[in-house]
Amino acid sequence: MAKVIEVAGAVFLRGNTVFAAQRGEGKSMAGMWEFPGGKIEPGETPKQALAREIREELLVEATVGKHITTTAYEYDFGTVNLATYFCTLADDTSPTLTEHQDARWVPVDELDQLDWAPADIPAVQLITRLPTYGIYP
Repeated sequence: MAKVIEVAGAVFLRGNTVFAAQRGEGKSMAGMWEFPGGKIEPGETPKQALAREIREELLVEATVGKHITTTAYEYDFGTVNLATYFCTLADDTSPTLTEHQDARWVPVDELDQLDWAPADIPAVQLITRLPTYGIYP
């Protein structure tokens, strides 16, 4: 039976931009872009896991908000179930990269220009459509 990995990803918004992080050297899918986050540990809710992972990976506090979507992607090592959430950084904080090789605030209409990890693509596609529905500034 294929391994199933439950993960959560943070979608940080700033104006009309979204925070994207590039996977670090030596990691699977190195160089690909993703929403920061990580594995959900036993006993954690997705929101608890995401707040913990943001503290660990970006050294900032974040408020985890509304669920965006949950997608599944089957990799050669197993299936990743990715739950993405809108998140807010604490005031006057900037992420510090501890696991990623790069990060940037990307305009929503340019998100599709990055080489995204496959599990993140459905959430990226959904986010790029939100302004059409007046849901996103």
